Amino acid sequence: MRLALLSDIHGNPIALEAVLADIATQGGVDGYLVLGDLAALGYDPAGTLERLARLPNAHITRGNVDRFVTTGARPGPTIEQAQADPSLVPQVVAVAALFAWTHGAVSATGWLHWLADLPLEVRLTLPDGTRLLGVHASPGSDEAGISPAVSDADLMKMLAGCEADLVCVGHTHWPLDRTAGGVRVINLGSVSNPLAPDLRASYVLLEAGPNGYHLEHRRVAYDTGAVLQAIHASGQPAPEFVASFFRGQRRPPWEH
Repeated sequence: MRLALLSDIHGNPIALEAVLADIATQGGVDGYLVLGDLAALGYDPAGTLERLARLPNAHITRGNVDRFVTTGARPGPTIEQAQADPSLVPQVVAVAALFAWTHGAVSATGWLHWLADLPLEVRLTLPDGTRLLGVHASPGSDEAGISPAVSDADLMKMLAGCEADLVCVGHTHWPLDRTAGGVRVINLGSVSNPLAPDLRASYVLLEAGPNGYHLEHRRVAYDTGAVLQAIHASGQPAPEFVASFFRGQRRPPWEH
């Protein structure tokens, strides 16, 4: 049994196709686990959803930005915060425009209900009996991310009651492999919107049999210049914000 585990495609089919091509060079897989943040903030949200929906034997969950697109909820800063600090007003306006544009693209092409109906979590049992939980951020949450900044004690709390032996997540755009309380946590990293210094796409190959399983983090280079051109050609209303990821200008927040 071989599965490809990926997350955080963010409307970037160029990065997605590079990962799928790499999977093919590794001998292919029996199925896919795709853990959310699929459509926003990229240049082609609808095309990305269409490609993901065609993947054979795919288990797909939603992420927080998918929820923002489908429900009208928004990330910070809030309007109240902007009222208290007017310097935040441009950011609030940009976020609103970006998600409205993405909602329009997904809705006009008929993918809105498909995206809205995705589950928060998916559970599988591997051939050796390992209980796998796949979720965008952490058990029960699409926003509480697992990063190197999370302490062992806090990680134990996040995993409490998850009823899984292996938890696969994304959200933070940073690959990691940690164990707490007997539960192994694998962060897949991100297919798109990378954090410096490594701008390559990140995903994981899982090979499982009756005697156990093996995980391999993989990195895939792709044409970020083509992504930058596509962002600016798309009419997306916040091109410089999204482009900053592909220029290496976005660093992990825990390094600040």
